[in-house]
Amino acid sequence: MEQLMHYIWQHRLWRSEDMVTNDGRHVRVLDQGLLNTDAGPDFFNAKIEIDGQLWVGNVEMHVRASDWKRHGHDHDTAYDNVILHVVDKDDAPVMRTNGERIPQLVLQVSPLFTRSYDLLVGSRQELPCESVIRQVPAITITEWIERLAFERLHGKVQRVRDLLDMYHGSWEDVCYVTLARNLGFGINNEAFDRLARRTPLRLLHKHSDSLMQIEALLFGQAGMLDPAATGTDAYYQQLCREYAFLANKFSLHPMEPEAWKMFRIRPQNFPYRRIAMLAHYIEGSFRLMNDILEAHGEKELRKLFQVELTGYWSNHYSFGKPSEKPQPALSNRSIDIVLINTVATLYYARGEISGDYTLMDRAVALLESLKPESNSIVSAFERAGIDCDSALTSQALIELKRSYCEARKCIYCKIGHRLLSNAAHRDD
Repeated sequence: MEQLMHYIWQHRLWRSEDMVTNDGRHVRVLDQGLLNTDAGPDFFNAKIEIDGQLWVGNVEMHVRASDWKRHGHDHDTAYDNVILHVVDKDDAPVMRTNGERIPQLVLQVSPLFTRSYDLLVGSRQELPCESVIRQVPAITITEWIERLAFERLHGKVQRVRDLLDMYHGSWEDVCYVTLARNLGFGINNEAFDRLARRTPLRLLHKHSDSLMQIEALLFGQAGMLDPAATGTDAYYQQLCREYAFLANKFSLHPMEPEAWKMFRIRPQNFPYRRIAMLAHYIEGSFRLMNDILEAHGEKELRKLFQVELTGYWSNHYSFGKPSEKPQPALSNRSIDIVLINTVATLYYARGEISGDYTLMDRAVALLESLKPESNSIVSAFERAGIDCDSALTSQALIELKRSYCEARKCIYCKIGHRLLSNAAHRDD
């Protein structure tokens, strides 16, 4: 509730006629002050007229006036310069440390604002504002989506920074973990991330001249090999034996097989072939980051991921019976996803960290050139009337859905803010 009160105060969403202290003095806010997110009063350096007299100081807010004493502010000199106490419920007077009474005001807004807020945060719709979003000007939505696209990119940059710290500045290691994670295509992202971290590139490089040993390490570490299993699959048995030897040599410990999700996944999307693809990149030494940086344009980038698996995985989706109609390791749509989540992310992160704005521009240009992702989030916004014409926009919509809609942070969303601001300034 206090966050909502901060929001109302910060954006001046009150009605002037309701701005009256509990002892009947009219309040006119000249400057609502600066929101404080640290310890101390909620707003610094406000300028307020109370019955025509100018006051300059801080503003403190509580749901109940009695919270002032409960929080010990009546004995804290840091709150002596509070010029106005704003509350939702006036259940007690408030005093400075010297016993002087502080003006107090019950913050009120229009009933329409309250109803609009309750409808948004209490909505059971996938998008809280789905039924009213068309009331928001297109320019507001466009500007917000553009900002969200970069907000999402910056969030991914932080993940890359963390990996760089972990791998002591090795961009190839960062690329390896980032690619592995994104080969999970959402449903198995965490499992692939764990696999890559558990099977470091330096270990794989020791065996980069043997595709079979690389696959043995990756499938073994993924918990997909069972030395006790019996059957007629000779390659599977060979991998089991090789992993048993390597695990003993390097003291390796596999993941739990339960980490991998297979339910309702088409065979061509099984993680087995994704792991085989990862092994393909490691064979002969992993240098994908260098290849990405040297690629010119989308066409060359696509060629990097148009992989044809050979040997066992040329006609298998998993261990066991071969497939009659093998598919490419990645479909064109899947390559789009890799370009969006791996290549564009690495371009932007490398550019931001090194100060190379050309790389950052390459990331944005790539996202603008790619088709939007096809998923339930994009579909929901399109049904609500928001067009999605590129991967840059679809990334922004994913950020909007996950960071604002699902958390019901409507007061921090520019769309929600516009709707609530309109409601606050309209009569019921």
